[in-house]
Amino acid sequence: MSDRVDQEQIRQWLLTDPLRLKCLSALSSMPHQPLYIAAGFVRNCVWDHLFGMGLTTPLNDVDVIFYASEQSQQEQQLQTLLQKAVPECHWQVKNQATMHLRNGHSAYSGCEHAMSYWPELETAVAVRLLDNFQLEFIAPFGLSPLLAGTITQNPKQDVKVFDQRIKSKSWLSIWPQLRVVRSGRGSGIS
Repeated sequence: MSDRVDQEQIRQWLLTDPLRLKCLSALSSMPHQPLYIAAGFVRNCVWDHLFGMGLTTPLNDVDVIFYASEQSQQEQQLQTLLQKAVPECHWQVKNQATMHLRNGHSAYSGCEHAMSYWPELETAVAVRLLDNFQLEFIAPFGLSPLLAGTITQNPKQDVKVFDQRIKSKSWLSIWPQLRVVRSGRGSGIS
């Protein structure tokens, strides 16, 4: 599939999920823009549809990312506003301009650059709602890995981190059809 076809399929899945549409709509009304919802919000929705889950897998949290070089209280302010807008979700808001400090990398140039270091290719997808129910995606590795039925180690990350996340997130218990793809960097379980 091309990324355009992939985008349309994922768009349909996200916009027909009432909670996800509510979250995307709330995010689009926030004062700081652009804001994106990333990680499990998109990944889990796609996997649920790929593997024919009868019910939507519950979201542990809703990860919001943005990039603002000025240091401020935007993360907490946005998190509070989003929590009021959609209280049934646990919101996590992170400025990607500061995440390199936590991750031990040199400074990121934007959200897509920061996401290129995320442990799995399929997790490194973010989305935001535009006018007329259009979606804008950020996906440094494209959308094809997300639709491939795999969980793929980012070659920039050590396999130990990748394997620990697979175990702690219980992805193979929830979606046993997932195929694990390791890049070979580091050592871990095979």
